[in-house]
Amino acid sequence: MQIQAATAEDCRAVAEVHVESWQHAYRGILPEQYLASLSVAEREGMWRRMVERQGSHLLVARAAGQVVGFIAFGASRDEGAPKDRAEIWAIYVKAESWSTGAGRLLWLEALRRIGAEAYKSVSLWVIAGNQRAVRFYERAGFVVEPESRKSFELGGTTLEELRYVRHAG
Repeated sequence: MQIQAATAEDCRAVAEVHVESWQHAYRGILPEQYLASLSVAEREGMWRRMVERQGSHLLVARAAGQVVGFIAFGASRDEGAPKDRAEIWAIYVKAESWSTGAGRLLWLEALRRIGAEAYKSVSLWVIAGNQRAVRFYERAGFVVEPESRKSFELGGTTLEELRYVRHAG
């Protein structure tokens, strides 16, 4: 397994991983109709714009030359967050590559880069009910901030998400 910065050529594969992983991870949490409507083309455009702006903040995991996962990170986007807090914006691995170490390797390389950029802590948001993600984050040292719980609507469904935080060191 190789972890490296994504290139513009990787954006289609990243978008495919993004859509497929959402369709697996959020089954039973989001309506099937919403999950089926997710667009690889739209996600590809989003990831292409990110690579153009901050390519070093989008990493891919490759197995046998194929993109099997990705992680995107940068400064925290949360209002009032400390200036020295990074955020994991997204981390997804293809369902058939779950439990292969791809997510862990992506996280460890992102953590190394986050530390190199002098961030002292890192946060992420997780949708309540995504128990697989919660277990992964807790094993990685993240702790939930209970007062961070907030609701939002997606696909006609009201969801709750929680912020998790850990020290970058």
